[in-house]
Amino acid sequence: MAVAWIGNRETLVERACEQAAMLLQSSRCPVISFDTDIHGTRAAIALAERIGAAYDHVEGAAISRETALFTDKGAMTVAPGEVRRRADVVVIVGELPAVHHGFVAELADTVPDLSAKNAREFFLIGAEGAETSSFLGSRKATPLSCEGAGLSGTLAALRAQRAGRRVSKPVSNFDDFARVLSTAKFPAFLFSGHGADGLALEMLQGLIADINRKSRASALHLPASESGWGSVLASTWMTGFAPRTGFARGFPEFDPWRFDVERVLASGEADLHLRISAGSVLPAGDNGVKLIALAKTAEPVAGAEITIAIGEAGVDHAAVVYSGRTGTLAAVKAGRGSDLPSAAAVIRLIADKIPAEAALPC
Repeated sequence: MAVAWIGNRETLVERACEQAAMLLQSSRCPVISFDTDIHGTRAAIALAERIGAAYDHVEGAAISRETALFTDKGAMTVAPGEVRRRADVVVIVGELPAVHHGFVAELADTVPDLSAKNAREFFLIGAEGAETSSFLGSRKATPLSCEGAGLSGTLAALRAQRAGRRVSKPVSNFDDFARVLSTAKFPAFLFSGHGADGLALEMLQGLIADINRKSRASALHLPASESGWGSVLASTWMTGFAPRTGFARGFPEFDPWRFDVERVLASGEADLHLRISAGSVLPAGDNGVKLIALAKTAEPVAGAEITIAIGEAGVDHAAVVYSGRTGTLAAVKAGRGSDLPSAAAVIRLIADKIPAEAALPC
């Protein structure tokens, strides 16, 4: 089975890596986007440093919102295990990514040790007409919505009503929420950058801070992308910054607008795009940007100068990934295993053909 292509022609992986290295070396403004495990992220960042590239995660928009919350505003958060054990009131804020539905279903099926009623209460904060989450099974979440307002507006109205201020349109079921909150031992708000913008995330933390003036509440961060949050952690310990960092001047610079790879590609600022993802890979399009694609594929990616097939972390090869269920990094075994190389292995093959004084991490 072919695993590498130059254009539409099959080739050896070694030859494809040589050609990729040549393109990266000759590029004046390369960018890298990735969706990979910890080892793949480390290799991609080290390559970016070697060639002076900017890098971002494939789910960069949502990840950037979550990163900004912690770096710019701060947040009161708790670990997933603590929510599972303690939370007697669970408030789902906006839409949660499907990867976390199993965790929420587990909360619905278990009993907290701080509940006088030996059960959890569920609420759902969302836009008007938001449906209660089907993954709660037989349990129902009481909806909290504000007519004509989105998530940010609903959170603002909820915060205002709780403070005793007048609002133009009240939040539905507010009295039930206030009553339950007044007797709650450990309320937890579940949020993600997947279904909430920056203003909503900031407003949520304001609401939690208000509650903590007289009682207790916290939030559980369920990242929009687990691989993305793992990449945030890896990027931070390697460079001091989250993704959307660039090495154009020989040292890491963080700028969430300037190094937004999606924006850079759309504006035509980049001349080469290295995309690393075991999922779907978008073609280069008509903007004249050359594409090098590392993807789990059995055929060349449309529009790519070079395509190299890679395995999926935790499926084709063992990996270290971020786990939203535990709130930390976890080692995972290969699900079925295959001969496809890991993203990290291919990136290192490419990097080894690019001269540099600094060695890549092991």
